[in-house]
Amino acid sequence: MPAVIYLFSLCTFAFGLSEFVLAGLVSVMADDLHAPVAEVGSAIAAYALGAAIGAPILTALAHAWSDKALLLTTLGVLALGSLAIGVAPDLLTLHGIRFVIGLAHGVFMAVASNVAVKCVPADQSGRALALVWLGLTLSVALGVPLGTYLGSVWSWRLVFVAIGALGLLSSLGLVWLMPRAPATPAGAGALAGLRAALHRQLLMAAALAMLVSVATFAFFTFVSPYLLHISAVSHATLSLAMLLFGGCSILGNMLGGQWADRYSVTHCLYLALGALALDMVGLYLWREQPWVMLLLVGLLGVLFFAIVTLSTLRLLRLANHYIPRYSAVAAGLNIASFNLGTAIGGAASGVLIHLAGLAWVPLLGALAALAAMALLWVQGRWLVPQEHPAVG
Repeated sequence: MPAVIYLFSLCTFAFGLSEFVLAGLVSVMADDLHAPVAEVGSAIAAYALGAAIGAPILTALAHAWSDKALLLTTLGVLALGSLAIGVAPDLLTLHGIRFVIGLAHGVFMAVASNVAVKCVPADQSGRALALVWLGLTLSVALGVPLGTYLGSVWSWRLVFVAIGALGLLSSLGLVWLMPRAPATPAGAGALAGLRAALHRQLLMAAALAMLVSVATFAFFTFVSPYLLHISAVSHATLSLAMLLFGGCSILGNMLGGQWADRYSVTHCLYLALGALALDMVGLYLWREQPWVMLLLVGLLGVLFFAIVTLSTLRLLRLANHYIPRYSAVAAGLNIASFNLGTAIGGAASGVLIHLAGLAWVPLLGALAALAAMALLWVQGRWLVPQEHPAVG
């Protein structure tokens, strides 16, 4: 693999840590900023909203930029924004900066995913994409627990300063390792890129990605209260479950890349989505069996991140066939879909909890996974020519 792909993994680790570490620092940040915990926690949503907007729209607006210039700009936003969070005086400032970094996050993930797939042979594209996403999974599995610990015994502000330093280091590495490519020729306008990304095939592939995120985060948004109150596990077991999810997410990410390079991406998606639906049903049926729940939460990490890799590669292949000049914009559409699905999954579960109770949440995830399978079947049968190799 080209060295720049490993550097992309370091960059996505920095972005992932920036997005997710706040979840473990909410309490100490609330105390320091003299703000309610719920309002500090909403800074996570501000980041996700920025990523959802930035990925397709800003990638299209900056379509004429070279990939290297665009990636360096987003890393600069991460570095400066993280340093700014380290001295943020109030909650409003925190939310504003988080939103801006989220914009940069969405653009970086879209462009880096697209570049990684294009700079390797087709039979290595799955592994290349998995390496880009590996940094994100490592940030969840290792970075967030470490950042949470350092924030509690050291300072949450210095944690974000450290993220800023990591962003700066990544920028220097990118200057050194990534060759400068020519900018997109004039005439490839942003509006044309946005229109291209609205191609029917791409929208259906993006909707599938959104449903996968809905399925996963319908449950995972409320995994702590579910395990504590429904499964009656201890806080130590809950921590073990979170660690298991993070570790298994790394495994799922790498497996997704291996499967994509060896087998049909579409067939792998069918199997993984079916397993996801069964996993969700298991989380409901065996909700009072703590050790079974641990295994199912770990399996959820494997399945979700394997599907992320598979569905991202599938959408990029469709984009390279239908809108090759705007494939980075299509990658942004995919990133936006995952973030939108995360928000929808959590919101839908909140409504379900209010109407029927916490125990029913996994079944909502199962329905979303089955809906994703149905959408995949419809697209494959009616819209995508069966003989076409674009989607593997």
